[in-house]
Amino acid sequence: MRMEASLQPQLQQKLRLAPQIIQSIEILQLPLLALVEHVQMELEENPVLEEVPQVEKPVEEGEKDNSEDKGPTEVLPEEWQDFPRHRNKAARQEESDLKQQALENTASKPISLHEYLMGQLPLVEVPEELREVCEVIIDNIDDRGYLTTPLEEMIKGVSRPASTEEVEKALRFVQSMEPTGVGARSLEECLLLQIDQRLKNYDLLKELITHHLKNIEMKRYPQVAKNTNKHIETIKRAVDFIRTLNPRPGSLFSNEQIAYIVPDVRVEYVDGRYEVILNENSALPRLAINPFYRDYIYRKSLDPQAHQFLQKKMESARWLIEAIEQRRATLYKVASKIVELQHSFLEEGVAGLRPLRMQEVADQLGIHVSTVSRAVSRKYIQTPRGVFEMKFFFTGGFESAQGPTESWAAMRQKLVEIVAKEDKSNPLSDEEIAAILRSQGFDIARRTVTKYRKCIKIPSSRRRRQY
Repeated sequence: MRMEASLQPQLQQKLRLAPQIIQSIEILQLPLLALVEHVQMELEENPVLEEVPQVEKPVEEGEKDNSEDKGPTEVLPEEWQDFPRHRNKAARQEESDLKQQALENTASKPISLHEYLMGQLPLVEVPEELREVCEVIIDNIDDRGYLTTPLEEMIKGVSRPASTEEVEKALRFVQSMEPTGVGARSLEECLLLQIDQRLKNYDLLKELITHHLKNIEMKRYPQVAKNTNKHIETIKRAVDFIRTLNPRPGSLFSNEQIAYIVPDVRVEYVDGRYEVILNENSALPRLAINPFYRDYIYRKSLDPQAHQFLQKKMESARWLIEAIEQRRATLYKVASKIVELQHSFLEEGVAGLRPLRMQEVADQLGIHVSTVSRAVSRKYIQTPRGVFEMKFFFTGGFESAQGPTESWAAMRQKLVEIVAKEDKSNPLSDEEIAAILRSQGFDIARRTVTKYRKCIKIPSSRRRRQY
């Protein structure tokens, strides 16, 4: 019983620490933009938390005297709603200016493919009885611009009985809209919709698209020339024209928002050495506990319920500030160690990227490997070599004659260089590439070369061949 009693306070202390630990983990994992958004939300919800201006306006002598005379008032401001009155006026003005800049610099919402097509419908001379059918067809066109729903299925979406012939007629009206090729049910139909029947070589283009796309994709031009009874140069010119067509007409109206990358860390070359700088120092608001509430919590006249409310808010604010400081220290240590261990990459590029595992960084910093993983998760680093995801620098090694001195990324770079130097009229097979790498001291199989080649989207030797 005594042992249980002695363990009880320790257990309670661990339970009290749990939410703080969880918050620290969550804050560490957040990339910079998400962290800024989280902090802004906390500033709005927690009245005891305030933003400290980066540059404060000098206080005039008279203002200083007046400010010293003002102590905490006896009555709490109207329920917490007047808290912003206690913020620095310059900070409020700066916040207002930033919001105005954000509004002015925010791009307007791009028009969607659906909206674009529906906007054209009144301009197309569609019979009234087919207008609803056209709307149903437009609703079923996917983001690529293709119609994948069978015509028979779309009839069910029309409020009145409609025939397949009516749906086909309505589809022709939709396919006459911009962008050209929209409403197609296959790649062949999409390309055919984009070629003008008035072209001199229309018949050849139609035949190539309808019957020879597979051979064209594999660059089997002699076979296509033989099957069409055309000269190979004529086939190549026709293929060059086909390549100007858009196989995904809806891609011009992508609904996806542009993902802007804001690096958490940047590396600058200063006075002969690489320095690590955290971007959060300038992007993240500086936080503090509002002195009014910090003093007011000790007032004897404070209502117990209000005291409990303030106590929880102050505890939450302290946890957030400590978690951000811990994130800053951890991220700086991990980033600095990466820069130290990947110094050759900064000097030479991908060829200098050394094999590195998170456990190695964790061991050298004396922290758990999961902490390293969370520190680099979804975060980017800006280097003189470009912007990279921080996980990019953790890569396995490849056994060479001298040991595992080459990273996977460096090996892929070698593959790219070998392919770039090959004879395009007689490109190297995967086995020949593997033989070249083996001659350089790397024990690599043909299937590994094939895997790497596909991973970095290098076509096969047959598709790389140029006649």
